Amino acid sequence: MIDVQRLRVLRAVAEHGSFNKAAGALLLTPSAVSQHIAALERTLGHPVAVRSTRGVTLTEPGRLLVEAAETISAELDQVRRAIDRLAQDRPRLTVATFTSGGRHLLPAALSRFVEAHPEVELTVRESEPEDAVPMVRGGAADLALAYHFDGPPPVRPGGSTGLGWRPLMEDPLWLVLPRGHRLAGRSSVDLGELSGDRWVLGCLKTEAFLRRYAELAGFDLRVGASTTDYFFAQTLVAAGVGVSLVPQVALAGAPEVVAVRVEPPRPARHIGLVLPRRRRANPCAEALAEALAAAATTATGTGAGSTGTGTGTGTRIGARP
Repeated sequence: MIDVQRLRVLRAVAEHGSFNKAAGALLLTPSAVSQHIAALERTLGHPVAVRSTRGVTLTEPGRLLVEAAETISAELDQVRRAIDRLAQDRPRLTVATFTSGGRHLLPAALSRFVEAHPEVELTVRESEPEDAVPMVRGGAADLALAYHFDGPPPVRPGGSTGLGWRPLMEDPLWLVLPRGHRLAGRSSVDLGELSGDRWVLGCLKTEAFLRRYAELAGFDLRVGASTTDYFFAQTLVAAGVGVSLVPQVALAGAPEVVAVRVEPPRPARHIGLVLPRRRRANPCAEALAEALAAAATTATGTGAGSTGTGTGTGTRIGARP
């Protein structure tokens, strides 16, 4: 049987790149670290780490063990927190969420959840996916509302991280223009038609997409303003600073702007939930996940895609239901 403490030592070696640094982090001697790794290799029957003058390199068996160690550590943290909850007067649930998802999906889901589970003490933590995923993995959050653009989700399906990805909805990106813009009356626009416009960025990830598109289309992206808030970005568009690309769930406010569809291939971000993969699911987390799925279904049926003013005109962004 593989000793959990030896896996912990191997994780530290992988993280710090040397036996000496791992020993310092674990408050052990380098000799003790070496002995733990040697004992692990004897148990396994394979080398797990190769030492050289440039540091320590893990073998393939070593890398597999580190992945398993991370999963085991996360599972033990989850169990410890579950045991701690048994001694509490009220069950607790912590959800991490990105800003626009928290603003437009979470309130309806929480209302439904609180009505059904008034005894649960809820905590909401605002976090981007790159921060929220480690929170769920480490047990600081029970689930996370997250998203991704192109490529794989923030949690690899079937991976060894101990986490699962549950898709909720596709969130298409809309072109947001000042109402007096030359293209504001169009039903759809190719982004290449905006090669001469200045852009207002509401998210660094959107910027990465726009720069790739501009490069493929053969023009330089001109950035007039850069923010980390889609709602602020839309007020800047209303003020005439530039045009913007905004996810559907983040469309809001300002009658001075219109939202116009982007011609195919239409960019989108994909919203989903990150939850621990466990033999015994957290019933409170599952209940909130179901409420979020219902909120996502409602959001998909409303918003800019279903409130247009007709062919040939942009969509006025009003208060969302």
